[in-house]
Amino acid sequence: MIVVSDTSPVLNLARIGRFELLALLYKQVIIPTAVYAELTAPKRELPVAIDLASTPWLTVAAPKDHDRVQELCEDLDPGEAEAIVLATEFHADLLLVDERRGRRIAAALGLTVTGLLGVLADAKKAGLIERAKPVLDELIQKARFWIGPDLYREFLAALDEE
Repeated sequence: MIVVSDTSPVLNLARIGRFELLALLYKQVIIPTAVYAELTAPKRELPVAIDLASTPWLTVAAPKDHDRVQELCEDLDPGEAEAIVLATEFHADLLLVDERRGRRIAAALGLTVTGLLGVLADAKKAGLIERAKPVLDELIQKARFWIGPDLYREFLAALDEE
């Protein structure tokens, strides 16, 4: 399975000590160079224990179609744009992105998209977490992950965790 990720899933899971869920679920995750730069920027507050450069299941790759990246950067940040182009170039099975605009553009290009909530749902289905609610609450409180109240309720209801 080829999985490409934008910044949000990696960063937010790392902030709550659940970074390994990505490896356990997907075995290998590709991030674009712009995402790596975002994750390693001094302001990002990645836990010290996470060294992205020496994480064997995380691969950094640069998209080849720079023109397409520039085109997408008119509407998206560089990490999202590169992630979408990489997912297309690698014929990825899954693209992890949380921003609504990025998800919409990726879906219009025929990519299969999920975000952090999809990762949590997959982790629960795989038995990697018992319940999604405590993890989601921790993402909201510790990682400052934002989710609207309606989506919060809908997500938990879909997992029978009301």
